[in-house]
Amino acid sequence: MKRIIWLTALSALLAAPSWLMAQEGRGDYDHATVGIFADYFRFAPTSNHTTNFIGFGARAGFNVSHYVQLEGEMNYDFERNFTSTFNNGVSTSFTTTRVRPLTGLFGPKFSTPGPFKFFVTGKVGFINFTTSGAAVTPGTVGNAISGVGGGGTHFAMYPGAGFEGFWGPFGLRLEAGDEVYLNNGTYNNLRVTFGPQLRF
Repeated sequence: MKRIIWLTALSALLAAPSWLMAQEGRGDYDHATVGIFADYFRFAPTSNHTTNFIGFGARAGFNVSHYVQLEGEMNYDFERNFTSTFNNGVSTSFTTTRVRPLTGLFGPKFSTPGPFKFFVTGKVGFINFTTSGAAVTPGTVGNAISGVGGGGTHFAMYPGAGFEGFWGPFGLRLEAGDEVYLNNGTYNNLRVTFGPQLRF
């Protein structure tokens, strides 16, 4: 009985890639992708000072070809992470912060074929540093967006890479890159995003 269970499980694992490729061929998913994501932004204004921001965002991409998409995305980081190391372990906590980066980026994404894709992207846009003591609501996000273009807005560039997997129209995406912004110098900051997406 155990041998039958193991053979069945092994057969299912070996058949999964061809089944996913068949799903890829039957679906018409060559138009666009939309998704939401959780965002980690390691803000490093100086070499000896970093702040870990956490937030959320959304993106949309439109296919130029099977392997090239034009994407636009925006994210809002409203919480700060504090992590401390002690002799008996690690302590981490999140708190709403007064400084809240808002980032908007646009550019191409180049991906490999198949339901599990590796991709690289290069985007340009802006990062805006707003300050607010209010609770995070759609109104505070709207206020941050309306503040873009003021003194706290800086030109940003973002080279990144990641993986995404699709099961029919539904997928998950993990991406990491260097969000570079210009403000009397060049500042490099690690950015990681993860979240679901839908293609159609």
